[in-house]
Amino acid sequence: MPILGIRLRSNYRRPAFAAVFFTLFALAVRVYAADPGVSFHTATQWDLQSSFKFDAICALNMLSGDPYYLEYYKADYDRLIKQFRPKEVAAFANLKRRIKDQNGGIISASLALYFSATDAQSLDDLIRTVQDSSTMRRNLQATTYYSDEGWKLYESNRPDLEAAFRALKRIHFEEDWEKNVKPKVEQSRAAIAAKLPEYNVIPAVEAVLGSPRPTNKITVYLLYYSEPHGIKITGTRFLTHYSYPFRIVLRNAIHEMMHPPYDLSHDAELRAGLESLKSDAFLMNKVEHHDTSFGYNSLAGLEEEDSVQSLEQIIAERYSMGGDPRRYWSGQDGGIHVLAVALYSLMKQQNFDGSREPFSLFLKRQLRSGALSHGQIERLNAEFLGR
Repeated sequence: MPILGIRLRSNYRRPAFAAVFFTLFALAVRVYAADPGVSFHTATQWDLQSSFKFDAICALNMLSGDPYYLEYYKADYDRLIKQFRPKEVAAFANLKRRIKDQNGGIISASLALYFSATDAQSLDDLIRTVQDSSTMRRNLQATTYYSDEGWKLYESNRPDLEAAFRALKRIHFEEDWEKNVKPKVEQSRAAIAAKLPEYNVIPAVEAVLGSPRPTNKITVYLLYYSEPHGIKITGTRFLTHYSYPFRIVLRNAIHEMMHPPYDLSHDAELRAGLESLKSDAFLMNKVEHHDTSFGYNSLAGLEEEDSVQSLEQIIAERYSMGGDPRRYWSGQDGGIHVLAVALYSLMKQQNFDGSREPFSLFLKRQLRSGALSHGQIERLNAEFLGR
């Protein structure tokens, strides 16, 4: 399953936020610039919610026994895992083996994306959806997220996924969530909701992309079991952790609304230009040698993520939320985001703000001019990071 729209907790906090990959748009997403019925927006509408459905899906990361997530949820894992039967534990582990170990994905990101294309809310709903996924498939096929390869992977996971959801139901996981999780999330939601209306980010996002978003409404799901990720799902919606500081939630919103930052399906020149970066040894070393738990296990995934990260930094600076980008990128995800550094450096040098050209044209111009070839990405990183 392609994972579109993940990012790990950001360096804004420690300062290193592992951005876990990729993101996109709406439950009937289209190429917005091609839709004459969609116009640019002047305001941003914020909607913050808790979600049992997405928390249950994200909890599968931890329940798989993956050490990467036990760093954040060891106490919860120890409390819950002893309630499951061996076959149920095996189902959790099988999901990790197929999605992460064999396909370089993330359980929560893959499944949250797919199930966001459904109306399922309860465990019973999730079980019924796994049993008959035809509606999910039709909805996904109307978006840019669907692929036959991704669906084939989902199909291979259906038996274990049903077993996992049934196991959660058997131990009354929803009641546990209502008692131990939801009160914490709701307290955080109230505090964040009081600040968000001050930030009108949709017009800024549309300005740099050169195309309108399908709506000016941003829905933020505050979760407990999503750490350390921020995850984009269908629509102008994303998942984030309830404990993240306000600046991270805001920057996540800016970030996730920009996936995808270009339309490769209708731009052969840009497609070829990005493909040509395979010849850059410095960049490819980052793609081929990094902790796969971060995601970005393909050049295309890293190119999209780094494009969005550079744009996010430009916009965040307008709201005095820029932080220290040098410190951020030098540590984030083990320093993998070297293309983001290069793009941001070029944007600053050329005063890019979207007023003269959208990002897609800016990026093509850099590729065409050779600003990102022949060792230039490494040079720009050395200059920016002072190495």
